[in-house]
Amino acid sequence: MIAVIQRVTASSVTVNGEVTGKIGQGFTVLLGIAETDTEEDLQWIARKMLGMRIFSDDEGKMNRDLHDINGDILLISQFTLLANTKKGNRPSFIEAARPEKAIPLYEQMIAVLSEGLGKPVATGIFGADMKVSIENDGPVTIVIDSQARR
Repeated sequence: MIAVIQRVTASSVTVNGEVTGKIGQGFTVLLGIAETDTEEDLQWIARKMLGMRIFSDDEGKMNRDLHDINGDILLISQFTLLANTKKGNRPSFIEAARPEKAIPLYEQMIAVLSEGLGKPVATGIFGADMKVSIENDGPVTIVIDSQARR
């Protein structure tokens, strides 16, 4: 599982001209789910996200997490994070989980993050053509890969 976390001052996602998710300060998270991912990967990534201290404290140091700033999360599924670009110029997405596996893990991630955050997580629509507006703060972008922990 790969999560690209972007610290934002605001973010939204639109599907077919309709805003499906919108947040103020917090994280916009692009989530790629691999065929080999398990609930253990999901729990590890969720803990890392919820504890990520990348918001500035009073001294300007990255020392605060989402809870400290009452931040929000906008979670967007993005299978292209699993692109394999080793051969040729057309990426292969063979490592990305098929919808029958990815959708339940994505929905579980929404539930785990919502519970950990203590409020609903904003989302896009799984598999939809989405337009994402991100006001990246910093910019600060962190990539977490559950496979890298092993």
